[in-house]
Amino acid sequence: MLRQITVQKKTALKTASKEKTVVRNNRICVISITSGKGGVGKTNIAVNLAYLLAESKKKTLILDADCGLANIDLILGLTPKYNLYHVLKGEKTLKETIINGPGGIKILPSSSGIQEMSSLSMAQKFILQDELNALQARPDFMLIDTCAGINDNVLYFNMIASETIVVVTPEPTSLTDAYALIKVLYQRHAKKRFSLLVNMVKTPNEAKEVFLRMAQATNHFLNLAIEQLGYIACDDNIPRAVKQQKLLAELYPDSPSVKSLRAVADKLCQPRPEQEGSGTINLFN
Repeated sequence: MLRQITVQKKTALKTASKEKTVVRNNRICVISITSGKGGVGKTNIAVNLAYLLAESKKKTLILDADCGLANIDLILGLTPKYNLYHVLKGEKTLKETIINGPGGIKILPSSSGIQEMSSLSMAQKFILQDELNALQARPDFMLIDTCAGINDNVLYFNMIASETIVVVTPEPTSLTDAYALIKVLYQRHAKKRFSLLVNMVKTPNEAKEVFLRMAQATNHFLNLAIEQLGYIACDDNIPRAVKQQKLLAELYPDSPSVKSLRAVADKLCQPRPEQEGSGTINLFN
């Protein structure tokens, strides 16, 4: 009888080990899309990247983490009945709140004009993490569109992510604020993985110069290497798409900026090495 129990335990341990391996090998890729300064095109990048990832047959969930001034639903012309506020109040589950977006993407909308959402409490953060872990239909990618700056919500949502995409433009203020965000996340929260995406550039050389300036600063002052993810050129089609409340990738799939974003999406779909300290808060256990 004792031998039988021992064999059963060993079998259970082997099964559990296999299950852990499966989870590790099919780990959900959680990516924050963030910036030090507002107005750099971060939200447009997030929703179009989500669309292009879905186009590549990747199940994609996008979380609007600008909790007090959410606008993903507005950009897409959607009118969700519930949002993250109702989840954190315990009134709805994530399953009841997530809505369908263009191209099959899933969207977790947030609230706008609710001041208490501008700084989530520890209890609210635990509720969100529990709700995400409870999701049955898990995505391949979860993109988190944070607000700009270095407030508590921005830092929290970047710590959730295993990878952080920092969006910058050639403007000096954008670079200065992006450096400040990277510095805080690295020095105070042990975040080590950053990818730079340069937006609104006129030429490839301009994008290269912006990346080199940022990379030299982080390397010299922080002893931190950052990755060059790509660049997106200035595109007159972007404001046209915004006015129509449609995705750029949906309306103008052959525009240069969409081609650049598609290259970024393809890069994100490639096997990415896990790095120590890539995400300090683990989701989807």
